[in-house]
Amino acid sequence: MFTYQLIEKEHEIVVLCEGDIDIDAGDVIEEDIQPVLSLHNRIVFDFEKVYFVDSSGIGLIIRLVSDLQEAGKAVRIEKIRPEVTEVFELLQIDEILGKQVFE
Repeated sequence: MFTYQLIEKEHEIVVLCEGDIDIDAGDVIEEDIQPVLSLHNRIVFDFEKVYFVDSSGIGLIIRLVSDLQEAGKAVRIEKIRPEVTEVFELLQIDEILGKQVFE
């Protein structure tokens, strides 16, 4: 199950993600989170409590980050767990989204 918390700071919004990013998380992210993110210029996704990302979750992350970047938003994904990092590295997500997303 995927849950989240939004923390609005002075110059950015942090999305604390928890649980699996899969097809079920897609609806929550697209309907609840994405509209709020469009109001901010700097967005940080905290993946410290994300333990699993499946293929639909990978597609969702790529679409979401790409859409935000195209809208001129600065996006970062941080605190990625080793098991998720392994999947990201295998699929070369940093090459797709840009290394700056993971710095």
